[in-house]
Amino acid sequence: MLEVRGLEAWYGESHILHGIDFEVREGEVVTLLGRNGAGKTTTLKAIMGLVPRRSGSIRFKGEEIIHLRPDEIARRGIAFCPEERGIFASLNVMENLLLPPVIAPGGLDLPTLFSLFPNLEERRTSPGTKLSGGEQQMLAIARILRTGARLLLLDEPTEGLAPVIVQQIGRTIAEIKKRGFTVLLVEQNFRFAATLADRHYVIEHGRVVDMIPNAELEQNMSKLHDYLGV
Repeated sequence: MLEVRGLEAWYGESHILHGIDFEVREGEVVTLLGRNGAGKTTTLKAIMGLVPRRSGSIRFKGEEIIHLRPDEIARRGIAFCPEERGIFASLNVMENLLLPPVIAPGGLDLPTLFSLFPNLEERRTSPGTKLSGGEQQMLAIARILRTGARLLLLDEPTEGLAPVIVQQIGRTIAEIKKRGFTVLLVEQNFRFAATLADRHYVIEHGRVVDMIPNAELEQNMSKLHDYLGV
């Protein structure tokens, strides 16, 4: 579904990505692992066209998209859930949820979203400023699930959340995988990622240095600890 080859990216004069290579097959959950500053979030932003300067190849469903604008990429069926969540504080839950356009059939309807995130139904008239961090994260994920996008880029979805909310986010990702969605996940919580992912790519200094299938995780734990410093 997604094939990234030789991806380079810059912020001003800072060269962040140095030839990133990886692929995500349809229906997979794939994680990008690495220390802070390795280039994981920049990789997601580069895929979405949110980096000022980039080069290389990004193919989505066989189409080269690296030269497209972010809105054109989104309409191809890729959705980005940023670490900062992007909830509009002046809008309530329902207004935030209904704001993005539906770009394709196959998105989740409101009853399904509320079954995945019961808190959101209870808070449907609450403004964004009144939501907890966990509720904001639920809303950010629910909002892109409604659009019909089939590839979801999730950046640190469990960052700073209580364990009970982390478990709920995990159940949601497992459920949407069953429904045929594809997920590219940046996640510092390795134990969380290990319960969900099919494969893990390790990024160091803007390059992919290893790929570990989840089935081979146990025999690679020592190496992974060295990569991540955990």
